[in-house]
This record gives sequence, structure tokens and C-alpha cells, in this order.
Amino acid sequence: MNQKHQEDLAHIRSMMERSSRFISLSGLSGVFAGLSALIGGLYVYQLFKANGLDYFDGEHKLYSANLVSELFWTGAVILLFALTFGIIFTIRKSRKYNLPVWTTATKKMLFNLAVPLFVGGIFCLALLYHQIYVLVAPTTLIFYGLALINAEKYTFSDVKYLGFSELLLGVISLFYVGYGLVFWIIGFGILHILYGLVMFKKYK
Repeated sequence: MNQKHQEDLAHIRSMMERSSRFISLSGLSGVFAGLSALIGGLYVYQLFKANGLDYFDGEHKLYSANLVSELFWTGAVILLFALTFGIIFTIRKSRKYNLPVWTTATKKMLFNLAVPLFVGGIFCLALLYHQIYVLVAPTTLIFYGLALINAEKYTFSDVKYLGFSELLLGVISLFYVGYGLVFWIIGFGILHILYGLVMFKKYK
């Protein structure tokens, strides 16, 4: 009888976990998001070189409107690829394990994720407007880290470790502004790939 009660309690806990947390998130989405960031970061570096700019000299630079526009759209494409892969692998995982995707937990997670990201996006636009380009990379890392930490309670708890790592990288990069792109590639590229592989192995 005690064993049956324990099994019932375990089943109830599992159901509560499924209903209160978004658990269809796939580790593969993190891997492909990281690969997209790596490719995008390397493209940006080549873009600077093509425009005769030494990104790593630590000096405050004034970029041309065309270069700023190309950097902006490069970031938008990277974000689009990351979101696309995230949606594809999330739907794939939810179908594989017969899990609902659009739940109350999903909505709460997206809301908690979106608020810091939205504010951070506005802040980055303000930096671009005032031509303070050296702080854009650290800012994206900091607000992304805050967004992950804020959304962690509605998905896998492991997300907070990625969030704190992104936050720490962003804070450190504030003091090494000439290497913002390097920190950005590490944060959005390498950390995402490592996190995705760990998550895929742990929750596959």
C-alpha cells in the first residue's frame, strides 16, 4: 500500500510539474541557436575588417549608417534563425512526448522572458541612436541573462545557470569594451551550444 501511495504521489508531482512548467524546450534549439550566433559573430568580424575597422583596439568608433544598418540586420537574421530553430525543435519534442506546447506555463514563461528582452532592446536602440556602439554587445548579454533568470521559474531550472553565465559575461565585458564581440560570441554562441548539449543529454 505504501508503495502504491508513493507511486501516486510521484505521478501527482509529475503532473503538477508538467502543468506549471514549460518542459517542451529542446536542448537542440540551444545548440542551433549557438551555431547561428557563432556564424553571425564571425560574419560581423569579417564585416569590420572589410570596412577597414580594427574592432579590438578599444577605441570609440563612429560607424557609417550603412555599416550600422548591416549590423542591425545581421543581428535580426541571427535572432530569426534562433527563434525558428527553437520553435521547430520545441514542436518536435512536444509531439514526440505528447506534450502540449501552448499552455499557461508557456504564456507565463514567454511574458517573463519578453519583458527584460523588450527593455534591453529599447536600451540597445538608444545606444545605437547615441552612437555608443561599444556598449551594445555587453548590454545584449546582460539583459538576455536577466530574461533567462526571470523566466526560469516557468521552465527547466537549469536555465538560470545559463542566465547567470550570460549576466556575468556581460558585466565583465563592460570593462573590456574593445572585446565585446568576443564576449558576445562566447555568450550567445559557445555557451548556448554547451548548454544545449547538456540539456539534450539530460532531458532527451
